[in-house]
Amino acid sequence: MTPPRTILVFHTAFPGDIVLMLPLVQALKEAIPGAMITVVTTPAAAGLVAGHPAVAETIEYDKRGRQRGVGGVIAMASRLRRGNFDCAIIPHRSLRSALVCRLADIPVRIGFDTSAGRFLLTHRVRYEKGDHEIVRNLALAGPLGITGKGRPLPRLYPTADDRRKVDETLRQSHRGNGHPRRGVMVALAPGSVWKTKRWPEERYAELLRLLDAEGFAVALVGGEADVELCRRIAPGGGASVIDAAGRLSLLQSAELIARCAVLVSNDSAPMHLAVAMGTPVVAIFGATAPAFGFAPAGLRDRVVETAGLRCRPCAIHGGTRCPIGTFECMLKIPARRVQEEVLGILRTPGAAGKGKARK
Repeated sequence: MTPPRTILVFHTAFPGDIVLMLPLVQALKEAIPGAMITVVTTPAAAGLVAGHPAVAETIEYDKRGRQRGVGGVIAMASRLRRGNFDCAIIPHRSLRSALVCRLADIPVRIGFDTSAGRFLLTHRVRYEKGDHEIVRNLALAGPLGITGKGRPLPRLYPTADDRRKVDETLRQSHRGNGHPRRGVMVALAPGSVWKTKRWPEERYAELLRLLDAEGFAVALVGGEADVELCRRIAPGGGASVIDAAGRLSLLQSAELIARCAVLVSNDSAPMHLAVAMGTPVVAIFGATAPAFGFAPAGLRDRVVETAGLRCRPCAIHGGTRCPIGTFECMLKIPARRVQEEVLGILRTPGAAGKGKARK
């Protein structure tokens, strides 16, 4: 196949999924340096992609808002048709994603064989359930003659404005609060769209108290939906709690996480932001499992989970409640166990130099 000059990557999933798609974009640009790569994604995730040096253009597709329904599909297809793309790579396995690219008359359309719109694709790639999502996405470049090696990590690129916003957030948070005795900051991301992915908030509050007693600063990160959750958790700490929930964009949150020595997170987008910024992760898995392919991919990352439960995993995304009413997968994980994983990372060589809290 002749190397394409214009490539569309169409992925309108959750922000964490978009971060895990970036190694594919990076591999495409490395293999075909002259290619112009456009990414279609959701408004929520667009900011993660817009400043990436491998991406020439980012197009927002508000599929659940103003561009929803058949009219939105037709309008997006019409816009993409004007782009004269040589090739579309479609990690998202929905019928809508494949349909938009087909209606846009993009001649080469590559996606997974498990896609609901696989009959609209020109090339179908086997979806390997046992692989990490990064590796699965890289396989989509195979029909172009690009073979990925290993499991490269995503990269994010906060701007100077993003860094200034984080500087200001930290200055405002520290005002009158004192500073951590150890000068090291740990991030906690207690939120998730799915309730069964959330380690209980009282456990996060207890972990915050334990970390504060060790002399660490603690930064709470999350979106607008996590503001009240983080507000309830924050009083569990002492002088050095930075509650940034709802105050930062995703890319700004990534910049804040980059300044931390460790991130503690549920199975949600912040753990992938941390991987992209080089911050080690302690990831807490409950309803879901690393075997699905969405575990943090960094070399020093750790996973905390409850082994031996026949009911687990119960869903690939999680749910609104425990199906059997016990929630043992999360309730059996004590705060001190997570604290020990954090301390284990901090004891590794080189950890002391990362995560210095700025005054």
